[in-house]
Order: sequence, then C-alpha cells, then structure tokens
Amino acid sequence: MPAPKVEVRKPTPAIKYSGGFYKDDGPGDKPPEDIAAIPDAVPRLEPLHRFANNPYSVLGRDYVPLRDGKAYKARGIASWYGRKFHGQKTSSGEPYDMYGMTAAHPTLPIPSYVRVSNPANGKAVVVRVNDRGPFHSGRLIDLSWTAAWKLGYIGEGSTIVEVESLLPGQTPAASPVAAAVEDPIAQMAAAEPEPVLPQVEDARGHFLQLGAFGNRDNAEALRARLTRELGNLGEKLVIQSAGKLFRVQLGPWPDAAAAQMAGARLQESLDMAPVIIRR
Repeated sequence: MPAPKVEVRKPTPAIKYSGGFYKDDGPGDKPPEDIAAIPDAVPRLEPLHRFANNPYSVLGRDYVPLRDGKAYKARGIASWYGRKFHGQKTSSGEPYDMYGMTAAHPTLPIPSYVRVSNPANGKAVVVRVNDRGPFHSGRLIDLSWTAAWKLGYIGEGSTIVEVESLLPGQTPAASPVAAAVEDPIAQMAAAEPEPVLPQVEDARGHFLQLGAFGNRDNAEALRARLTRELGNLGEKLVIQSAGKLFRVQLGPWPDAAAAQMAGARLQESLDMAPVIIRR
C-alpha cells in the first residue's frame, strides 16, 4: 500500500523590521510573501473627488485642501497606519489597503500622487493620496504599512521625509521646483453647495467635537480612525448632522465639568484639541 502524500507548504518568509511594532500595530495575519515586490503607485490622470477636497475641521483645526494642481514640495514627519485600519473606509470612500501604496495627507488633492523619500537611508516610494490625516500636530503625511516598510521606518513609527507632488507622465527629476508650501492649517473656506443631508445621530448633553465635514464619508472615515485610537471610549463616538455639515463628536457627558475632564485626557494622551459643544 503506497504511503499517503504529505502536502509540504512553503513557509511565509519573515518580515524584517527594526525595533517593535509601533503601538502594537503591524502586518496582518496573511501578509504578501514578497513585500518588496509590491509596485509603487503609477501617476495617472484622475478627476478630483467630489467631496473629499472641500474645507473641513478636525480637532479644533481648519484645513483647506489644495485643488489647483500646483507643484508641492515639503519636508516633515511621516507616520504610518496598518492593520488597525485595514478595510476601513478612507476619505475617498475606498477601503484602506495596508498592502497598497497609498497615503493620507491633510490638504493634498484626493486623489493625487507624491514621491516620498527618506533622507536617512536614500530610499523613496511613489504613493497615491486617497485619505485625510494625520491629524496629530507636527506630522506631515501618513503612509500605508507597505510604503513605510519600504522606506525603512516601521519599527520607529515615524521619520523625517521629503514629499514631492507628481503629475501623470512626470518623473521626480522632471518636476518643476515648487514654491514655498503654505501652512495647511488655514482658515476654513465656504464649502460648495450640497443637498441637505439627513440626521444621523441626535442626543442631548455635552459633547467633545472632534471634526466637521460637508460629506458623510469623510466623517465616517474619521470616526473609524478614532474608534481604533480611543479603545473603549470609542463607543461614545457619534456623527451628528445639521444642515450641510456632519460633525464627529464624543459623548454625551452629563455636564460641562465631565466633558472638560475628558477633553483634558484626550489632549494629554492623543494630542487632541476638542471643542465642547452642548446640545
């Protein structure tokens, strides 16, 4: 009687990184076998998203996304996000893919393409901007897990990078020299007229307002992000709509004192600056 065949499975190669995974985040259960083989994003002509480029407010700061297609070049701190957000809706409405070559930026057009380079090791990647963030002060851009892995800063959580916009058919060497980049934290401009939106949540009490958008998808994307960051407290996140705005709020608390205490904890632990709202 012949011996039964034994299936021999090829082991998944180990993913090398320096240090521990940032905030217990990291690769999913079944990462691709060859992360290095994942291709960079290829710039192509795409129409601007109808809603994701409207002015908005998050954590007490106002943002006015760029819409004119001018050259952009900046240097700052890049962070990354991984499995905690995998599959969650981005500001573009697309699901976040931690194995894709994408990025989140507070004001760059959605969608758009940028070359991100790490001066510390000379590595560079091209990513497609399809999400908003990061909203922590002092950070310039949030890269997908794969893009950060390619740039070599997974274990550190953040690093200094240079970000340069790319147009379809344009290489970094052929890019025009960008003028000085304006501070993305600008005064909120009037949003484009949109139809009156239905009420999503309605409750009474004191709330901490964390963001305001003219589109529900953007509000849902922020709530998904904050739900991961806030742990059990994330259960108190609600979306309240009035007129043409969707507001992401945390609460309710029974009185202003309780809301102020919660706001102080958020500001200390997550560098947030919430506004107390009573309704």
